[in-house]
Formats: sequence, structure tokens, C-alpha cells
Amino acid sequence: MLPAGRTALRASRLAIPPLRSNGCRWLSTSSKLYTSHSLPKYRAAIQSRTPDPKTIDAPRRFREFELDGRVFIVTGAAGGLGLALAEALVEAGGYVYCLDRAIEPPATFFETQDQLAHHYKGSLQYRRVDVSDAKALDSLIGGIAAEHNRMDGLVAAAGIQYICKALEYPPDKITEMMNINYKGVYLSAVSCARQMIKYDTAGSIVLIGSMSGLIANKQLFSSVYNSSKAAVIQLGRSLAMEWKEIVHGRPIRVNVLCPGNTMTPMVRKNIEDEPHLKQLWERENMLGRLAEPHEFRGATLFMLSDASSFMTGAHLVIDGGYTAW
Repeated sequence: MLPAGRTALRASRLAIPPLRSNGCRWLSTSSKLYTSHSLPKYRAAIQSRTPDPKTIDAPRRFREFELDGRVFIVTGAAGGLGLALAEALVEAGGYVYCLDRAIEPPATFFETQDQLAHHYKGSLQYRRVDVSDAKALDSLIGGIAAEHNRMDGLVAAAGIQYICKALEYPPDKITEMMNINYKGVYLSAVSCARQMIKYDTAGSIVLIGSMSGLIANKQLFSSVYNSSKAAVIQLGRSLAMEWKEIVHGRPIRVNVLCPGNTMTPMVRKNIEDEPHLKQLWERENMLGRLAEPHEFRGATLFMLSDASSFMTGAHLVIDGGYTAW
């Protein structure tokens, strides 16, 4: 019988048990007692039974994050956060279509497109559309799905902001913002879901909310924007429930990503107009800084891939600790 307190060690491991009081180590692979002088021989014996990685067909690591051959729509992706997220999906192997209302995207889009084309199997394309135009949006997304005979996912990132105190808020600006920030998100999700059902591809949808849908940002007078993002968070729960068995008994998963203050063109404009906001937001943030768009790539890839197969109806807050105080 081996002494009490012996260290268990599987033969496939190279860890060495701790020394006992008599200067020896007990190994669970046999009842033989090895002294410190014989440990090199033990290591060599173990290594001789370890397959050389070059001689075996090792399984792919983290294959649940792969998006090879899948088709995605990213709205509001001419630049900023939307483009950063689209880039990640291409790198993972996806065919990504960036939708925006600009006649032509900025130069940064074409630079990103060119770089991706030289290094990855996926592709990045641009299509112009107003996400609040239901007919045009449905037609465009339907055409993309027909081209590939599938539709796998959506990132609904299109959004606008208008800063104004509530007592002075122009009524037409309320309508404009809700048309993009809520109606556009709603229509994008519905259009993609129709194609997922049509082509029997139970996919994943990520709606871009905001921590502003959960709190009131200090000294930022954006009551309508905040309300629109709160509506997006609730929309994510509602669609997840409604579409839990929509594709022949399988779900279309719907989740919401809620970023904190991020250095997008929209936030840069806020800071230009009111320079004190940057210092305020950084001070109120546990990490002491604002986020960059690329810091949400991993979360988006997770939410759209098979890595999040048990996640739906959730909202994921990534805000540097802003809302955790």
C-alpha cells in the first residue's frame, strides 16, 4: 500500500510530484519508488510514449469559433464599430455584407477590404440601403441570401445619436432616431430571420444595444438615444422567445451586445462638442479609459458562432466596469 498523501500522476503528464520527507517521490503509475536521481529516466520514459504532434492529425482548436462559408449581414458598417466587427467575421471565414446608407463608404472601408482579401478565405462587401426602409432592406437581404443559398447571422449596428435636453428636444428628431435605432434594428432582424427560415439555416443574431440602455450617462443629455437602446435590449429578449423553435424546431438565437463608451466617430463628436465628457467618462470607468471598436470583436465572434450555442435572450455588457460601481 502506498503512503497516505501520495500524489496522483497520470502517465500522460510530465508533472513531477513533490518530494517526501525521505527525499523520494511516489508515483501513481506504479508502486515503485523513484529517487531524485532516477527522475530524468522517468521523464524520458514518459516522453517516449508521447506522440509527436507532427506525426498525428491533431484536432483543430476552438473550431466552434470558425465561420467558414457562413453568410452575415452587418448594418451600420461603413466604418466605426460596425466595420470593426465585420472585419472579425471575415477573419473567421465568413462572407460579410456591410450595409449602410452612405452612397460610398470611406477610404478606411476599402483599405480594410483589400487587406482582408489578401489574407483570409472570407470576403467583405458593401451594399447601400436605408435600414428603416422595410421593402428595400428585405429585397437586398433576400438577394444576398439567394446568392449563397443561406443566411447565417446578423449584427444590427446601425444607429444615430442626437444630444439635446428633453425640454428642448425637437419632435422630428425623436422620430428620426427611433426609425434608425429601433425600427431599423427590428426590420434587419426580421429580414434576416425570414431568410434563415427559407434556407433552413438556424443562425444567430446580435443586436447592438448599449450600456446607455441600462443607465443614464452622467452629463450626457440623450434621453431618446438611451430609450432606443433600452428598447433594443427588450427586443432581443422578445425575439429570442418568439424564435426559439422557428427553423424546423431549432432556434434562431438572439442576443444583445451592450458596449460602454467607445471611441467611435459618434463619441468623438460628443467629445468635440463637450470636451469635459472624456475626462468624466474616464474617471467613472473602472479601467480609467474609453474602449476602442476592436475590443468588441471577440465578443461578437463568440455570440455569432457555435461557441455561444447555449446563449439566447441575453445581453452582454462590456463597459470597462462603468455600470458595476
